[in-house]
Amino acid sequence: MSEAPLVVVANRLPVDRDADGGWRQSPGGLVTALEPVMRRTHGAWVGWAGKPGLDIEPFDFDGTHLHPVRLDADEVENYYEGFSNDTIWPLYHDVISAPRYRRVWWDAYVSVNERFADAAAEVAAENATVWVQDYQLQLVPQLLRRRRPDLTIGYFHHIPFPAYGLFAQLPWRRQVLEGLLGADVIGFQRVQDAGNFARAVRRQLRFDTKASGITVPLPGGGDRLALARAFPISIDADFYIEMARRPDIQARAAEIRASLGNPAKILLGVDRLDYTKGIGHRLKAFGELLEDGRVSVEDVTLVQVASPSRERVEAYVQLRDEIELTVGRINGDHDTMDHTAIRYLHQSYPREEMVALYLASDVMLVTALRDGMNLVAKEYVASRVDNRGVLVLSEFAGAADELGTAIRINPHDIDGLKDAIVRAIEMPGAEQGRRMRALRKRVLEHDVEDWSREFLDALADVSRRRAAR
Repeated sequence: MSEAPLVVVANRLPVDRDADGGWRQSPGGLVTALEPVMRRTHGAWVGWAGKPGLDIEPFDFDGTHLHPVRLDADEVENYYEGFSNDTIWPLYHDVISAPRYRRVWWDAYVSVNERFADAAAEVAAENATVWVQDYQLQLVPQLLRRRRPDLTIGYFHHIPFPAYGLFAQLPWRRQVLEGLLGADVIGFQRVQDAGNFARAVRRQLRFDTKASGITVPLPGGGDRLALARAFPISIDADFYIEMARRPDIQARAAEIRASLGNPAKILLGVDRLDYTKGIGHRLKAFGELLEDGRVSVEDVTLVQVASPSRERVEAYVQLRDEIELTVGRINGDHDTMDHTAIRYLHQSYPREEMVALYLASDVMLVTALRDGMNLVAKEYVASRVDNRGVLVLSEFAGAADELGTAIRINPHDIDGLKDAIVRAIEMPGAEQGRRMRALRKRVLEHDVEDWSREFLDALADVSRRRAAR
C-alpha cells in the first residue's frame, strides 16, 4: 500500500500502453502540469487504465505510484458513455444536445465513484492532500471525506457548470452538489461557473454562501468552510514556444502551405468532433463566404482537424455524418483541380504536427458554443513566436475571459462570424502584431504550472488552518 502525501484522482491514468506492451506518458496539459510535483512528493495517481476488464496491479512510473481502477465493459457503457457523457456532458454544456436521464446509468456512476474513493483512501497517507479531477468523479469528494476525514480534498471541474435553470433538470442534483461539497476547495474554469455552482447550492441545499466561501454543516454539528472559485487552466507555454522555434517544424509548416497550393490565407479549426465546438457553424459561415464571393477557393483554404471522440455515443455518430456531408457539399460546389475549399482531417495528430499547423495558419477559428476553457486557443497563441496570426474566439469559451485582444464572436450569429473571418483575413500585419503580443503576454505569464501551484497553494492554506485549530 502506498502512503502518498499527494494523490490525484482522475478518470484516466496518466499513461497509455505503447506498441510493445509497456507504458508511456499520456499527452495532455494535466499530466504535464502535475508531473513535477508528483515526482517531487512521491505522489500517487488513481485512475482507469483505459480498457474494460483489465486487472493491473499498482505500479510505479517515472516517480509516480499508479493505482489502476478496474472498469468492466458494462460500467464503461453506463458510468462513462452513459451518465458521464450522455447525461452530464450535454446538460453542463447548455443542453446543446438533449441529455438522457437513466437510473441504471446513475447507479453505475455511484458505484464507480465509490470504487475510486476506496482506491484514493487506500493510497493516501495520513493528513494527505487528494485532488479529484472533473465531472466523471463528482461524488468522490464526499465519499472520500466519509472514509478519511483527515484528508485535505480538492476538486477541479474542467468543463462548464450550468446555470441553475438547467442544472435543476438533473434528478440527482442534490447528491451531486453534496458530493462536490465534500471538497475543501472546488475549482472552476470561469468566475461564471463558480457563481452558477454557488447559486445551485443556495437554491437546493440552502447553505450560506459569501464571496467564494460556502458554509457546509457537519453531520455531528458545527460547520466547515468550502472554497469555490475560478482557477483558469492553461498550457505548458514554454513547450509550444520551443517547438515553434525548431527548424524542422518550421520547415513542416512551409510544406503544409505548399501542399494546400500556397493559398494567400489558411484558416484553421482544431477540435474534438463534439457538438459543443460549433464546427457546423464554422463550416456554414465559410461556405456562405464562398457563395457570396467574399473569399475565393484560390485564395483561402479552411483546414479542419476533428479528432475522433466518443464514437459509440449516438449523438456523436450523427454529428460526424452531418459534418462530413457539409464538407462534401461545400467542396463539391467550390473545389477546383488545384485548390480545395476545406481540407477535413478526422484523425488525431502528434503535438509536433499540431504546432506546424499552427505556424502554417493565418487565422485560428475557435467557435465553441460552450467550452470550459479551450486550450487550443492558448496553444495557437503560444506557438506564434513571430507575433503574427489572428485568433477568432467564441465568447462562450472560457479562454475569452483571458484573451481579450482576440476577435470575439457569437458563433450563433452567422453573419457576425462571417464578418469576423473576413476581418481576420484582411487584418494588417501591424494590428496582428499588437493583438498577438498582448495575447502571448497573458499565456506566457499564466501557464499550467501557475495553475497547479495556485490550486495546491489554496489546498495547503486549508490544511494549515485545520492544523492551527
